[in-house]
Amino acid sequence: MRRLRRCKGDRALLEGPHLIGEAAAAGIGLEAVLATPSFLASPAGRALVERLPRAPDEVAEDLLSAVLDADSPRGVAAIAALPRAGVETLPRREGGVYLFVEGLQDPGNLGALVRAAEAAGAAGMALAPGSVHPNHPRALRASAGSLLRLPVAVGATAAALDERLAPTGPRWVELAVRGGDPLWQADLSGTLVLVLGAEGSGLSAELAGRADLRLTVPMAGTVESLNATVAASLVLFEIRRRAGG
Repeated sequence: MRRLRRCKGDRALLEGPHLIGEAAAAGIGLEAVLATPSFLASPAGRALVERLPRAPDEVAEDLLSAVLDADSPRGVAAIAALPRAGVETLPRREGGVYLFVEGLQDPGNLGALVRAAEAAGAAGMALAPGSVHPNHPRALRASAGSLLRLPVAVGATAAALDERLAPTGPRWVELAVRGGDPLWQADLSGTLVLVLGAEGSGLSAELAGRADLRLTVPMAGTVESLNATVAASLVLFEIRRRAGG
């Protein structure tokens, strides 16, 4: 179970009752569920057990704490079957919004980004090689269940995603700190692919050159730039607002 902290395959470590309950609700297969006696005796423990197909295996608190990634374990963990594949798994949605993420390394940022994307009604996300894996325990925790529901492709290339979405006529959108079309006035119609780069280096030259539209979020004061997840969230919800969502 220790090696699941570095999950990069088709199995994931889910920590805490919320994530495990969300996985059960989504019909995700739970290969094993481990819980401490004190958790099972709690109201949260009894409520979770009612949602599971079988009772968890009991394990000592110190043993469970030693193998979990979370700083504050909550008495229960599970190993889930959570396969990730390429762009062929993403749905095609006319007028949908997709995210293409290149080089994002922080699992917490990925989880927050996916959570915002699902909340804004995005159709899916594609992660380029070198990005943090969506099955990382901290990404899963930060997503609050969104990484169990939103379609996320791994090992994706821009060309493959463009081909996958070709029937919907996608436009690629880059976020620029300055010099782009102001977000509030830009044309955000049709199928859009919002591209995001690494926290420090930003987009590669190849990906930046693909953009059909460059957007800038107007800012007051002397703030240099916004966190990529914050900026992407503003764009996603502006698109949703215009759609009447």
